[in-house]
Amino acid sequence: MLYVSMATFPRAEFTPENLATWPHVVIVGGGFAGISTARKLANKAVRVTIIDRHNFHTFLPLLYQVATAGLEPADVAYPIRTIFGHARNIRVRHARVVGVDQVRNVVTLHTGAEISYDHLVVATGATASFFNIVGAKDYAMPLYTLSDARRLRNRLLRALEDADVASEYEPVSLNFVIVGGGPTGVETAGALSELIAIAIKRDGLALDPTKVRIRLVDVAPRLLTAFPDTASAYAKRELEKLGVDVEFGRSVVEVEARAIRFDDGERLEAAAVIWAGGVTAVGTLASQLLAPPGPSGRALVGVDLRLGESTNVWSVGDGAAIPGGEGVFCPQLAPVAIQSGRHCAKQILRVVEGQGTEAFHYHDKGIMATIGRRAAVAKLPHGGVVRGTVGWLAWLGLHLWYLVGFRNRLRVMINWTWRYFDWPSGPRLIVADAETAA
Repeated sequence: MLYVSMATFPRAEFTPENLATWPHVVIVGGGFAGISTARKLANKAVRVTIIDRHNFHTFLPLLYQVATAGLEPADVAYPIRTIFGHARNIRVRHARVVGVDQVRNVVTLHTGAEISYDHLVVATGATASFFNIVGAKDYAMPLYTLSDARRLRNRLLRALEDADVASEYEPVSLNFVIVGGGPTGVETAGALSELIAIAIKRDGLALDPTKVRIRLVDVAPRLLTAFPDTASAYAKRELEKLGVDVEFGRSVVEVEARAIRFDDGERLEAAAVIWAGGVTAVGTLASQLLAPPGPSGRALVGVDLRLGESTNVWSVGDGAAIPGGEGVFCPQLAPVAIQSGRHCAKQILRVVEGQGTEAFHYHDKGIMATIGRRAAVAKLPHGGVVRGTVGWLAWLGLHLWYLVGFRNRLRVMINWTWRYFDWPSGPRLIVADAETAA
């Protein structure tokens, strides 16, 4: 699930006059796929414009640690301009794309400005899927952007503060519900359990730990369905050791401001409903392109990553339905986004040079999920499973390696090391601004 070192780009010899005549590649999205595409085009004979509604790249695999006060927002974000500071052919535009005219070959920004392109790469990712469950979009808290993580952290810490005040008068019960038993749900449940334990121990919260419950619910019959059964069973055992209640076969029918309702009629009051129930591309730019849509609104692309019958529109990453062979599509994972971005860049260069395109082949490097300190599972490419301390160390090392920016790597490494040996007071700050107030 991961990303990119900050190696210096090799410089190419070109002049501003030549640059103005080169084909213009517009990349919409500064996530794993978009940044990977741009890196392969850096200092090549093309002009590149990256457009993103944020001016930073977010390292999505560690968002749950920001939400549970393990890391600061700046630890998992890096300015896009800084990433490409040495690439003379790449410009960055902080804006939001609201439309694409595939006939005129232009994208329209939220300001009304238009930018023309010779090749367009749509790498807008995905967003939380609420499956049309009543109230879920309004009241459940997804974890897919840095803003999501900050807002969730405020909600969690505020709930603990309010419960501490209320406990002066009578015992307080507090419920946190996590919907979804995939990697995000499992990782968030483990980290939330550790946050509550350390907040009570180090911050002096007058809460009874036995009355603070974390419930991880999923309609599936086991956790981590993309992993082997043994890994799922291990994850369940480790979460239960941390005090997490794991419940299978639970279908959510409604989410309220401070409660959740299940299909069996149970209504449970909850301080927060954390949504890790899946993603969709519906509503993103990828779902608005002129081509038949793929599953979950993803842009349906050919084996070379071009959109439908188009010759100059490409889609990569979570927002693209990329053929994976035998009638299936590649999973929505960071490694797919990174590899598809690199492949897309290579194909654009081949087209510019008058060559034919090549098919994309995803190289499975395995998947990982951490459960808590010294507990993680990793499914290897050929089906083997690594778990426990070895899996946890592998998870730490891999995430540090792919984290963008030396400063971020150093800060995260120091933070993790400090917390491992001392488990000190972390960044448990409630930043109550208009965007993140609970």
